[in-house]
Amino acid sequence: ELLGVVVCHGTLAEALVHAAEQISGIQGALVPVSNTGCDRETLEQRVLSAVNGQPAVVFVDLASGSCSFAVLKRLRGEPSVKVVTGVNLAMLVDFVFHRSLSPGDAATRVVAVGEKSIGIP
Repeated sequence: ELLGVVVCHGTLAEALVHAAEQISGIQGALVPVSNTGCDRETLEQRVLSAVNGQPAVVFVDLASGSCSFAVLKRLRGEPSVKVVTGVNLAMLVDFVFHRSLSPGDAATRVVAVGEKSIGIP
């Protein structure tokens, strides 16, 4: 099954993972990574350690910034890893229920779910 790695500024990754686990009841499918207290190289190492060579979708908070730069520098060429920017809670909840998909199919699915969840009610 796919691993989800959530890479965000501050404590956002931990909060999103906790909320997704609370909603879904599924533990351990998502790993939070924070950029707090580290330089770019340390952040890159945190991301690599979290992925740990597994097939994964890596969720990043912003399309540009330290988190996305670190992720893309280290994982862009990995065929078993897809990177998705603009993470939101709807994406993560959907992801944990569809971890049997390929990284590419899972990434495509969560982007559609994330986009659909944004609106003005």
